[in-house]
Amino acid sequence: MNDFELEYRPLTTMEEMALVKELDRKIWDMDPVPEHQTITAIKNGGIMLGVFHEGTLIGFSYSFPGFEHGKVYLCSHMLGIDPLYQSKGIGEKMKWKQRDIAKEKGYDVMKWTYDPLETKNGKLNLTKLNAICHTYVENCYGNMTDKLNKGLPSDRFEVEWHLNSNYVTEKEQIEVKNATPLNAISWNEANQAVCQPLNDVTETVEMYSLHVPKDFQSLKKHDKELALEWRLKTRHLFQTLFANGYTAVDIEVKEQMSTYYFVKKVQLQIEGV
Repeated sequence: MNDFELEYRPLTTMEEMALVKELDRKIWDMDPVPEHQTITAIKNGGIMLGVFHEGTLIGFSYSFPGFEHGKVYLCSHMLGIDPLYQSKGIGEKMKWKQRDIAKEKGYDVMKWTYDPLETKNGKLNLTKLNAICHTYVENCYGNMTDKLNKGLPSDRFEVEWHLNSNYVTEKEQIEVKNATPLNAISWNEANQAVCQPLNDVTETVEMYSLHVPKDFQSLKKHDKELALEWRLKTRHLFQTLFANGYTAVDIEVKEQMSTYYFVKKVQLQIEGV
């Protein structure tokens, strides 16, 4: 599917909010965000970006203003693509277009959350968009009942996208060779990934790596207890890294596992980080 076949544009009317509501329900099979909430948000500094194919809404991103430590940022709360159009690069194009609109409105930072064990999302956020993460939120949304999240604590990375930084505008890449591994992966009798912690975190190490399963949904489907073990073990490792001044900057997706990379925040030389 080529980009010229798609139309990206901000959504501003109640009729368009109704289209988003129906697509929201279709994607996640949950109670959608009501129109009165989304329309109020976009009238007060928020952004609802839609993507259309042949006149049909097939994706949206929903964001609204956030405020912390005396600074305003854009909180990008939801990004959804019709299942028939997923894995076609639409989400990445939507984020860059969302960035353009956010900059026009005066934002210089955007934040959002994702499950760090969902490696496709990690690849988009850290590798393709050059967002970073040094904040881990335990059970961020409580006990969720949708098919992707049901049965596990809804832990999340909160990523930061510094829209005007050289790190983002120049798509700077961090050299990830010679990282110190924090864990190893072994394989059980069912060929499912098992986490084996290796090293403690110390502030003197230049870069750390941390392995996670490539397909966490498949692991969860076959062994929920093992999936919970991954959640809790990586929770501890992620939190320890962040507490010691490291930030996630990249993820490498391999055949059976993926690898996160972490450097000291000061190494990035991003103002405000």
